[in-house]
Amino acid sequence: MAETDVQEEEGSPPNTPPERKEVQGKKEGRPAFQGSTLLITGEPGTGKTTLLRRALASFSGPAGGFYTQEVRSRGQRLGFLLETLDGEQATLARVDFKSPHRVSKYGVDVASLERAGVAALKRAREQGGLVVVDEIGKMELLSQAFREVVEEAIREGRVLGTIMQAPHPWADRIRALPQVRLLTLHRGNFERTLGEVQCWLEAR
Repeated sequence: MAETDVQEEEGSPPNTPPERKEVQGKKEGRPAFQGSTLLITGEPGTGKTTLLRRALASFSGPAGGFYTQEVRSRGQRLGFLLETLDGEQATLARVDFKSPHRVSKYGVDVASLERAGVAALKRAREQGGLVVVDEIGKMELLSQAFREVVEEAIREGRVLGTIMQAPHPWADRIRALPQVRLLTLHRGNFERTLGEVQCWLEAR
C-alpha cells in the first residue's frame, strides 16, 4: 500500500527478507534477476509505490494491475484509493466505511477491491502481460480472490509488485517461493533499486 504504516501493526518485529539471489546482467555493474516475480518490500514511507510508477513509466510492454494511494483531506488520512493501470479508481478503505473487515481504524471495502483490483490482475494475467500489484498487504489479503489471482500470476506469468514487510503467514510463503526475488527499499537506496527494477523489466 502506498506509503502507510496501517498494513504493518505497530510494534511488529522486523521481518527478515530471504537472501536475495543475483546474477550479473548484461549492463555492467547492474544486477539481473532470475525468476518471474520481483517484489519490493520496505518500511512505510520509503517510496515503494513511487518506485513502481517511475519504473513502469519507461516500460513499453503490456502491463495491467493496480496501485494504491492515500486519500487525504486537510492533512488527515481518510483512507485509500485503488487505481488500475488503465485508469479505473475504486475505494479500498476509509475511516467512515462500515465493514466487518477492518485494518486499524479503516473499514475495508473487499467487494470494491475484487470488482476493480482483482479484475485488473485477472485481465493482465489472461492477456499475458506484466501483472502489477501494489500491494500484497493486510487489506488486500482479506480477499480470498486476491490471494488466488496473485498465486496464479506468480505461478504462470510475470509479476512486479510490493509486499508488506511485517511477518504474515501467507505473505511469508509468497516471499519464499523459488521464482520470487525480493528487493528491500530504504531511503538510502532508492535510485539504485529503481535501476535494478528497470534492468529486470528490460531483461524480461
